[in-house]
Amino acid sequence: MKRRTLLAGAGTVASGSLAGCTSRLFGESPDGVVLDPQEDQIADSEDLAYPAYGQPLPSFELPAPLADGTFDSDALDRTALVTGVFTFCPGECSILLRQWATVQRRVAAAELTDEVYFLPITFDPERDDAAALRDNAASVGADLDAGNWIYLRPATPERAEAVVEDELGIGFERTTDSDRLPGYDFTHNVVTFLVNPDGTVERAYRGERLDPDRVVSDVERVAAAFADD
Repeated sequence: MKRRTLLAGAGTVASGSLAGCTSRLFGESPDGVVLDPQEDQIADSEDLAYPAYGQPLPSFELPAPLADGTFDSDALDRTALVTGVFTFCPGECSILLRQWATVQRRVAAAELTDEVYFLPITFDPERDDAAALRDNAASVGADLDAGNWIYLRPATPERAEAVVEDELGIGFERTTDSDRLPGYDFTHNVVTFLVNPDGTVERAYRGERLDPDRVVSDVERVAAAFADD
């Protein structure tokens, strides 16, 4: 059954059960997934550093500063795209989120806005305050008024590391010797997770240059499988 949650006020999204899935070989189809095995997955899901096809999205609860609330991954009730970014990134993150914005517009055109979340998690909470997140949304073309693009901001750098690197397997390292940014920069991996409403990973897209056609098609198939009767 499809679960429903709300993100509103200063409260927390209602908790719900997370569908359990054991990790399987990437050539097989485990229970709880909609899509076929991911052909471009580089290894078995259980051998990757990040959650991949057929595995559960890790549990986390994070502030959503532009929504004046918190988001609980265990209460996920929609198809979702999830990644780790920092908004001062002059390259990869901007490229990735611009493509997310394209997907968001196409999801809206397909009348699926209320069925899909876009959840970028910053691993630079020291600089990524609410103003920086709003500026980033404007820069990449994200529609915050749609209500489905929700920036998540861990309270501390330590919490960011625990969620983004340790739990989601998106490695990042703070660097001070950078030609790209004054102050400090990050070297980091780029992975986007497509997660179904039961909290199971359907796809782990590597790299910042997504194929919007592919992602929209995958999102539409997953959302349709969980549509209300």
